[in-house]
Amino acid sequence: MYLKAIILSLSLVLMIKQGFSQTFSKETILISTEYGNMKIKLFNETPKHRDNFLKLVREHFYDSLLFHRVIQDFMIQGGDPDSKHAEPAKFLGDGDLKYTIPAEFVPTLCHKKGMLCAARNGDDINPEKASSAAQFYIVQGKVRNDEDLVSFEKRINKPIITKIKDDILNKPENVALKEKIAIAKKEQNNDSLMVYFKIVNKLVEEEFTKTPHYSFPQEHKTIYKTIGGTPHLDSQYTIFGEVIEGLEVIDKIASVGKNKDDRPLIDIRMTISIIEEK
Repeated sequence: MYLKAIILSLSLVLMIKQGFSQTFSKETILISTEYGNMKIKLFNETPKHRDNFLKLVREHFYDSLLFHRVIQDFMIQGGDPDSKHAEPAKFLGDGDLKYTIPAEFVPTLCHKKGMLCAARNGDDINPEKASSAAQFYIVQGKVRNDEDLVSFEKRINKPIITKIKDDILNKPENVALKEKIAIAKKEQNNDSLMVYFKIVNKLVEEEFTKTPHYSFPQEHKTIYKTIGGTPHLDSQYTIFGEVIEGLEVIDKIASVGKNKDDRPLIDIRMTISIIEEK
């Protein structure tokens, strides 16, 4: 039974790796914490993020900064320059450098456990999804099922769905339907609203199937259902590296006590260095 499990596990790893085409940079990054060390490789397919991160590491920028935000089954985040001398319980996460990095989305990469990703400001003030120059997060996530993945695809495609809905309701032939919805909302007639929304949703679904939208590749679905991760962040945040050793450290840090802002109650400092350049 044990040998069979090993064979199945190795087969799964090979299947997953064959689906990807990314290459590692020559450098190996070491993140040291009191909870253990993580070794990380950066991706050549995200050169702007790779080079910026290496520059900051060589400058010892990250040394003594905190993992200032941790969420169990989600991620651990650090790199806020304001965290080095922050008072206990002070809110962190707004600190940064005076520039951003253009998004570098790579379709073959996904937010599986252990991925190193760039934090960023929200879409409302950052529609280009440009990355923070300094702040990063490492994915913990959890194992997902097919129902989860369908829900996450809808979440990722929400802007497309919203636009389709608006376009449908603004068509001349649907003016009467739009007016009926407005009246039902004003009168708080929920029964009528359910009928109208059912009509609209059917029209949206029909148009959505004909519109280019995001779907998880099969390789990514396999990863999320076995290794785990945070699927809803795909195509939203740049992934630029991967933990190759020390995944258990992510779990340890993510499980610490924290306050209402997700800042750990005990400071978790980091030191980041380059240990190999061959």
